[in-house]
Amino acid sequence: PRDGATPLVPVDDVSFEVHRGELVGLVGESGCGKSLTGLAIPRLLPENARLGAGTSLRMDGEELAALGESAMRPWRGRRIAMVFQDPMASLNPVMRVGAQIGEAITAHHAVPAAEVRRRAIALLAEVGIADPEERVDAYPHQLSGGMRQRVMIAMALAGEPSLLIADEPTTALDVTVQAQILELLDRLRRERGLAVLLITHDLGIVAGRADRVLVMYGGRIVEAADTAPLFAAP
Repeated sequence: PRDGATPLVPVDDVSFEVHRGELVGLVGESGCGKSLTGLAIPRLLPENARLGAGTSLRMDGEELAALGESAMRPWRGRRIAMVFQDPMASLNPVMRVGAQIGEAITAHHAVPAAEVRRRAIALLAEVGIADPEERVDAYPHQLSGGMRQRVMIAMALAGEPSLLIADEPTTALDVTVQAQILELLDRLRRERGLAVLLITHDLGIVAGRADRVLVMYGGRIVEAADTAPLFAAP
């Protein structure tokens, strides 16, 4: 708030859990507070927003809401990773994708220089990019939208996180590629035991993938249920 103005409360009284190996869908219309909720977890809120008094963000028994900025930094990327909807806005257009994945690797792990490229190629292969030994040297504009999103997921995995927050990761993709990216997230959470929070405005996206669905409206979670019962009797 500025000049003594009453602060707005765009998200209020939201409480939920995401467990290892579980994919939880957070669904709601544009402007309901989904992305703010996702950004609040790794404490990446915009400068004009803050966590309210009494907020609790617990992960593996640690209270993140109470940590200072320097203590919070190792949790970002290493324990909690995020994937956003527009990879072209997140990738550096003048750096090869392998170098960008390499930066993500060395930011969280002490890895010899000779090992970084091998790990980057392995991550590209894990997220389903064909010919990863060649693609590792590509620039973002040389890749399709779906491949760029896979690169962003590879970068998110570089820190070996426990929680992956995917904020509208398929919005800019066509339907066929959407399904491939969702299948990738589903496979990764099963193979890596990841906890995945999938944020979307599209109920159809979570229908066949999520274990549980949280429905958000007006800054609050108004419904929470296992996926099958939610669609059978909302």
